[in-house]
Amino acid sequence: MIRHTGTGIAVVLCLLSLSGCAGYDDDGASPEMKVKLDKYTTFRLVADLSGLTDEQRKMVGVLIEAAEPMDEAFWLQAYGSKDELLGSLDDPAARRFAEINYGPWDRLDGDAPFLDGVEAKPEGARFYPPDMTKDEFEAAIAESDERRQALTSLYTMVERDAEGELTARPFSEAFSGQAEAAAAKLREAAELAQEPGLKKYLSMRADALLSDDYQPSDLAWMDMKDNTIDVVIGPIETYEDALFGYKAAYEAYVLIKDMDWSRRLSRYVAMLPELQRGLPVDAVYKAETPGVESDLNAYDVVYYAGHCNAGSKTIAINLPNDEEVQLAKGTRRLQLKNAMRAKFDKILVSIADELIAEDQRKHVTFEAFFANTMFHEVAHGLGIKNTLNGEGTVRDALKEQASAIEEGKADILGLYMVTKLHENGELGAEPLEDYYVTFMSSIFRSVRFGASSAHGRANMIRFNFFQEQGAFSKDEATGRYRADFDKMREAVDALSRKILELQGDGNHAGARELTEAMGVIGSELQSDLDRLAAAGIPVDIVLEQGKSVLGL
Repeated sequence: MIRHTGTGIAVVLCLLSLSGCAGYDDDGASPEMKVKLDKYTTFRLVADLSGLTDEQRKMVGVLIEAAEPMDEAFWLQAYGSKDELLGSLDDPAARRFAEINYGPWDRLDGDAPFLDGVEAKPEGARFYPPDMTKDEFEAAIAESDERRQALTSLYTMVERDAEGELTARPFSEAFSGQAEAAAAKLREAAELAQEPGLKKYLSMRADALLSDDYQPSDLAWMDMKDNTIDVVIGPIETYEDALFGYKAAYEAYVLIKDMDWSRRLSRYVAMLPELQRGLPVDAVYKAETPGVESDLNAYDVVYYAGHCNAGSKTIAINLPNDEEVQLAKGTRRLQLKNAMRAKFDKILVSIADELIAEDQRKHVTFEAFFANTMFHEVAHGLGIKNTLNGEGTVRDALKEQASAIEEGKADILGLYMVTKLHENGELGAEPLEDYYVTFMSSIFRSVRFGASSAHGRANMIRFNFFQEQGAFSKDEATGRYRADFDKMREAVDALSRKILELQGDGNHAGARELTEAMGVIGSELQSDLDRLAAAGIPVDIVLEQGKSVLGL
């Protein structure tokens, strides 16, 4: 059973007594920028560290210091010089909004520029030369396998050499100052670590930042089981590269594991092979066997840096992304329950009050929100990682469409898992309707992240697909939505099958067609989202965090 009791949370998120986003002096701030900041509500991450030893408390502080250079590196990947941009802004609200977005583009508004004179955000951020075309890149990688591997590597910047030809520059060279600073702090933290697995991982991750060889430390991270303190750090997710989806962005999380919650969740991983066999798709698309060494754990996050801190905040993680590690070891699913609780209490409940039929509102629960989010991450391990036609990994074959399609798969297969586990009596006494109505409500929360987010596009696809299938309907008199539970189950199977086939076939054209046709916000949905904004419901959270906040 997954149940939130309201007690035992090691980290609490305290809502500041301010409307909208705090953290700046509003003297001289423009009304327009104040409105943009009101899309965020500010929370203060305050941790109860009383259960940690002196060495562990010190280690948390050192890991935060290791995370800070990841912020610097991501600014350079996403925009360029942070100091140059912020120093050019007189409007304090604009300066604060640029900090939140890591640049002059609004991540919750399709990356639209919010400063005068700023051009559209490059699809490839700063991973590629600004004058490079897709055709030029495709021609370059076709020259040889060596060129392909270097230019498409997760861990290289694509630049021009003296002759104007495309060349690959390793991250460890391009961001050497940040990598060296973070690595030194990871080694300092390793000296404080008492748990052997954690000590080994921290040392190997330090090496990885300097060599761009992350697989050994990923394997060490998967072997680490008994640690209370954890850190996810390095170039990891590829969402920022909207041109090809090849390049990983720097980020970091500092985490404290909730050992009790984690023990309760661990049993679900063993059920993955059976759930894989039951997927609603032809056998060839589910022939791979998911790893069962995966961990499913609950954490309280005490620090975000880099990509995961830009715009909307991550509330659950599924790593490593390396397909070879996934097949050998599975993945680790990290549920960030304190951040999850904040979004539920301060955002999702208010959305449900505004947009969900009154008699179904009782089905919007934190237990269901936690479970749906958790099984989204578990579902990344289901399906297929390598294409059936020999085109390599699904990620490579679907290119810039891969992230949105993968997030859509995880969302829909997460609900498939909830349905099957509930039928088998594995989720306790909560009615299945709780999970379905909470899932529907969560779509409205996530589509507000906009088209610039892979998660946002995935939610738009699902909203439009579900509406087309009659999985929910809107009462025109009240303007509120009602789930049709039978049709929702049918829609879950249909969309699961469609996405799994696109991935297995490596069907880039089909994935693009689905995204372009259904990954859009229609006029009716836009009017609903405008209602949420008019009601003053924030889109996401921004955090006050760091060593001083934690009392370190």
